[in-house]
Amino acid sequence: MDKQQLSKDIIKLVGGEKNIEQVTHCMTRLRFNLNDNNQADKTTLKNTPGVMGVTENGGQFQVIIGNEVSEVYKALMNNMSNKPSAESAPNSEKKQRNPISALFDFISGMFTPILPAIAGAGMIKGIISILVAVGWMTNTSSTYIILSAVGDGAFYFLPILLAVSASKKMGSNVYVGAALAAGLMHPTIGALFQGGNTSFAGITVIATSYASSVIPIVIAIWITAYVERAIDRITHASLKMIIVPTVTLLIMVPLTLIAIGPLGGIIGNGLSGGIRWLFDNASIFASILIGGTMSVLIITGMHYALLPLAVGSIATLGYDFIIPLMFAANMAQGGAAFGVGFKSKNTDTKSLSYSTGLTALMGITEPAMYGINMKFKKPFIAALIGGAVAGAFLGAFSVKAYFISTVGLPGAASYVGPDISNLLYALIAALIAFVVASVITYILGFQEDVPAPSATSGTIPVVTEETNVVAEDIKLQDEQIFSPISGEVKPLSAVPDPAFSEEMMGKGFAIQPSEGRAVSPVNGIVFSVSKSGHAIGLVSDLGAEMLIHIGIDTVKLKGQFFSPKVQAGAKVSVGDLLMEFDREEIEKAGYSMITPVIITNMHQYTDVESAGRTHILEKELMYTVKV
Repeated sequence: MDKQQLSKDIIKLVGGEKNIEQVTHCMTRLRFNLNDNNQADKTTLKNTPGVMGVTENGGQFQVIIGNEVSEVYKALMNNMSNKPSAESAPNSEKKQRNPISALFDFISGMFTPILPAIAGAGMIKGIISILVAVGWMTNTSSTYIILSAVGDGAFYFLPILLAVSASKKMGSNVYVGAALAAGLMHPTIGALFQGGNTSFAGITVIATSYASSVIPIVIAIWITAYVERAIDRITHASLKMIIVPTVTLLIMVPLTLIAIGPLGGIIGNGLSGGIRWLFDNASIFASILIGGTMSVLIITGMHYALLPLAVGSIATLGYDFIIPLMFAANMAQGGAAFGVGFKSKNTDTKSLSYSTGLTALMGITEPAMYGINMKFKKPFIAALIGGAVAGAFLGAFSVKAYFISTVGLPGAASYVGPDISNLLYALIAALIAFVVASVITYILGFQEDVPAPSATSGTIPVVTEETNVVAEDIKLQDEQIFSPISGEVKPLSAVPDPAFSEEMMGKGFAIQPSEGRAVSPVNGIVFSVSKSGHAIGLVSDLGAEMLIHIGIDTVKLKGQFFSPKVQAGAKVSVGDLLMEFDREEIEKAGYSMITPVIITNMHQYTDVESAGRTHILEKELMYTVKV
């Protein structure tokens, strides 16, 4: 993967730098806040090599990359002049968004940056729990005490971490937010509360513990952002550095202690109590529902709404029921991907299925979910069923997580508790999710396209008598490309689609058709025909890989007005009919009929040389591709 080129392509396809308000990344996705999501070319992005998928969640435009997302993000930032990261703090008025989407966007932006810290701390807690359980360490040793402090630190001071990330998301001063949280957690205030309620300026202050809490600091930072901006607007520029933070803290610390903290504590305890009641009284039903729909929640971004509940539950109860269900859903996605690998006869699909499936077992599901399971559809359904069945098992045995960690096999230590059987049940549930999803995927099967030739190989596909595609070595040479369509020859720069006009996908020329048919421009093999009929991929006997893309955005017609005459795997010669289409009706529907005819493996060639025609007929020489 050429990360520099991929990052440039992504910038262009999301609408250019001017359309990017903010961008950050999680473990698998680039997360854009765009000024206008409609300016992004989702279709081309989805088909861009290196991009596993595109989705819009919580107001964010998300591009799924996979495990190499951090390197693509670095390349993307290097290729941008204004560096609009999530750390920027724009004060301009935001565009109006659905309140629910805005809420999920806020929760996502707040928790995503701190997940590595709390996951790492959680792993340390799990490791020392195991070491104590097997007798390799005592819970009174200095080593245990130090490691416990490291593991507990991120959770105990969670309000400070949340204050920083929430302040970044709100566009307020992160250090003022951190100072606010630190003030609430100062040992002096903690000692003051040990005697019960106290007072501030004659107003009663209800004793509240802020350690490991979530909701109080989130509400406080949300209000702080507005208070800070209001003070900033009325303060002279020469005094902003002193006046704004001072007045903000003088207002917000007492306000949080007197009102926000106690209210947040009540809300947090209520939510934790509600979760405990639900799992005490309808455990199996709740577990089936959440386990079976968790992957859908991940797609919509709603799973971030569960994180404050899980963290709050652990802080107040010492355990959580939701995290094991996330664990089961991830194992099911991995199982479905492995099921695809077991069933597939395509070597590339097998390899991708096993690698992304293994990644899902480690707790990162997006590559398997978007790159395999959702692509083939039925495996995704199988994963939902696997998550639901495992959820029923988890609910029946009330399996708990005792701290936040990676929601995959490396985080299994989070299920180590007072009763070792809790860990055993969690692992059995993981096995159930994996096996059920894998078996159902294998039974249901899926529709698999004939594979396209590799862009980096020196091979071309050849169809045998059994119509299986095999590889045959070939030495590339100069090749003549004949016109597939009669019409007016145009340069690619005239195509109203940057994927073609900027030669992102390859070089060649375009044709404005005068007739409604396309024929083969080479002797070779058809390696793909899109389901909508608008695009045909071929590979010539001499190794040129080609794409004929009939019209722009015509994929939206979903096959209407297109009549393919060949299938993937067909052997063709120059002039053989590939496709008929109703040019007039497509244009009446509002689509441009300009048709790029490009070489997609240009990295193996030096250039394309035009035959010099401005008007062309079928089977006339269009251009020569040069080695």
